Parts: sequence; structure tokens; C-alpha cells
Amino acid sequence: MSKAPVTVIGLGPMGARMAAVFLENGRPTTVWNRTASKAAPLAERGATLAATPADALAASELIVISQTDYKAMYDSLGGETHALKGRVLANLSSGSPDELRRAGEWASGHGAELLTGGIMVPPPAIGTPGSYVFYSGHEATLDRHRETLRELGDPTFVGMDAGLSMLYYQAQLYLFWSTLTAYMHGLALLGTAGVSAERFHPFVIRSMATLAEDGPAGYVRAITDDVVSGRSRGDDNTLLMQAIGADHIVEASREAGLDTEGPAALRDLFWRAVDRGHGDEGLSSVIEVIRAPAR
Repeated sequence: MSKAPVTVIGLGPMGARMAAVFLENGRPTTVWNRTASKAAPLAERGATLAATPADALAASELIVISQTDYKAMYDSLGGETHALKGRVLANLSSGSPDELRRAGEWASGHGAELLTGGIMVPPPAIGTPGSYVFYSGHEATLDRHRETLRELGDPTFVGMDAGLSMLYYQAQLYLFWSTLTAYMHGLALLGTAGVSAERFHPFVIRSMATLAEDGPAGYVRAITDDVVSGRSRGDDNTLLMQAIGADHIVEASREAGLDTEGPAALRDLFWRAVDRGHGDEGLSSVIEVIRAPAR
């Protein structure tokens, strides 16, 4: 049996890779991009180049969108709303959760269904083992196109709220970026004393393993348990002690001539939690400040 066709709109690094993956899997693929020349390499590999957005929408029930933002979707399809009826728009572009919710209303207002998504790998890893995508919208709609979307990565349904997939996506990105940025700050700090990145690397791997361990000794597990239970355990390592330690990191960075804004932001967050009475509790009590920042 032939595979169901798919249309890809937006041929930046992500979209071009998605279209290539569909072609590699033998799936009939139509592409459209505002800069048509970007479609040429895919056309050479067998993709059908749509002349207009309306042609792109007409070619498939499932439309995978990968553009800079949601405004680009409106710019591309806003003049072709008559062609949206009966289409499923799987938009993997970035935006704010409320923006995605409004996009869901816009799509349904024109007879289309919107699946919002966040793809959790860089372009080269799309379609490889371990790739996964958060989706929200109607689960039955995702199920209807699961076979196609699985070619990009494991389709992970998170709920009907159109903004939820982006919340998952942004939570993961913030964890990823902040962790790697902290690592770079550590490299820079040690580098001022002549310590190489390779020398520091194995200690970072050891710390990461302890963070991720899914057992009593794992820090992420401990924070999760505290948040679920609503109890923050200070024990022998109170938040006050950690706030004082954060002061020292800022001072060490200043002495080394490094940028201090990242460590200072973390220090200030700790001290705000201490000032609100959480000094005798554990690190997990910082979530109370994150949840209810000072106005």
C-alpha cells in the first residue's frame, strides 16, 4: 500500500530535514517555502514543489509546518484560508503557549485542526533513534497521522491544551541551555587558573550522572519528591548555606574577570527565597519564589 502524502511548509534547517526524512521513508512529499530556491535540492530528490500555499494545502491532509514563528504561518497561509478546510496543521514552530492557543482557534475557525508540537532534537537528529516530539491538540487527530509523524520522532502526546506542547518544549530547552551555560561558566572560571576543559570534563560527567540518577542519591529525583510532597528538606545543607556559597561563586567570578550576571542572578534568586523565610529549608524551596515572584 502506498503511504499517505504529506506537505512540509517552511524549509529552513528543521523543515528541510523533515522533508528529507519523509522522502527517505518513501513518503510522497510536497514542499513549499517563501523563498522557492530552498526547495530545489528537495525537488531533485523527488519532492513535489508547490507553486502556491493553496497548492501545498491541496496536496495533503497533513501539513507539517516548520517556520520561524507562528506569524510566519499567518503570513504564508492567511491569504489561502479557503484551502484550510479539512486539513491538519502540525505546526512545529516556536512561540508562546498563548500564541499557540490562539492559533488553534484560528485554525478551527477555518475548518482545520491544529496539532502544536515541539521537536526535541537538532535538525541532523530528526528521524533518528531517540528523536521525539511533544504534541498537543486532539489525540484522535494525532493518532490518525501517527504513522507519518513517527518518521520524524516518537510522537509524545501531552494533552489537549494547544499551549502545553510548547510548555514542555520550553521547559526542556531552559534546562538544556542553563545547564550547558553553567558548564561554560565553570570552564571559563577554571580556565583563568590554567585548567583545561579536558581536565574538568570527567568531573562534570560525574556530577551530571548524580543529577540524573533515578534513585535516592539522585538530585533531580530528590527535587521531584520534595515538590510532589510539598516539603523541602534542609537537613545538613540548608538553602542559607547554599546562598552563601552562591555569594562566593559571584566573588570568584569577579576576581577572575569574568561576566557575573549569570551567577549573580542565581545568587539573588537564592537570597530572595531566604528572605521569604526558607533559609532553613532545602534547595527545592526556591520553587516558591519562582512560582510567586515579587511584583
